Amino acid sequence: MKYLVTGAGGQLGYDVVNELKKRRYEVIGCDITDDAEIMLDITDSTSVSETIEKIKPDVVVHCAAWTAVDAAEDEENISKVYAVNVNGTKNLAAACQKIDCKMIYISTDYVFNGQGIKPWEPDCTDYAPLSVYGKSKLEGELAVAECLEKYFIVRIAWVFGKNGKNFINTMLNIGKKYPEVRVVNDQIGTPTYTLDLAHLLIDMAESEKYGYYHATNEGGYISWYDFTCEIFKQAGYETKVTPVTTSEYGLNKALRPFNSRLDKSKLKENGFEPLPDWKDALKRYLKEVEF
Repeated sequence: MKYLVTGAGGQLGYDVVNELKKRRYEVIGCDITDDAEIMLDITDSTSVSETIEKIKPDVVVHCAAWTAVDAAEDEENISKVYAVNVNGTKNLAAACQKIDCKMIYISTDYVFNGQGIKPWEPDCTDYAPLSVYGKSKLEGELAVAECLEKYFIVRIAWVFGKNGKNFINTMLNIGKKYPEVRVVNDQIGTPTYTLDLAHLLIDMAESEKYGYYHATNEGGYISWYDFTCEIFKQAGYETKVTPVTTSEYGLNKALRPFNSRLDKSKLKENGFEPLPDWKDALKRYLKEVEF
């Protein structure tokens, strides 16, 4: 099987490419940077169509996205967000349709309104995204589902990986400089380690069990406050962590979902291995990074 990975220079794309190489698959990594194996602007429909037609991958793993959630709310960025997350996704889906290849689209808990305490099920259609980012990712989902039959739409949350900025790195840097940090305790979800997710995505690509899935690490639902406490514990920091509400924190432009609980039971039902416990994932991640 031949794979094409968009956003190959990002946290998830980086791990997907490396995992594919470990499994000895032919893989082409695409990104918009000069050091990418292939430079590809997914907002350019002609370029996308020509690239897919030339490479003829069996699977496209679409990891590229605008993920700067707060910056997405700025008026000057909204058109750019939709160009990448919606039009770029449409371009890829149309190109996949032409050559009849599989597509994996990475989505997010932000497509839901984040209310209540019940975990969101993969096939739930009660969408009501609160942010520009969430709305754009939902439109990307719908574009894939409307255009293709051979697709996996995989929603994730609270992502961290070695090759990029993430919450863990931010907390480690802050915890190193200050004796106390304030972290919200009313947003509930579960982290996703890109290294673990990459394994799952390739397992999916090797199957024909198409559809919507949720994939975060196991270990139960926690708050960002809980996550920070465990980060400092494993890192050996003595930094004090003070819980605050989202309204007390008050620094974000974009509305965050309070309920990011994702029901992952469909993974087991379809024979996929759930991701390891998030505390174990954190332990392995901290061994990989300098802090």
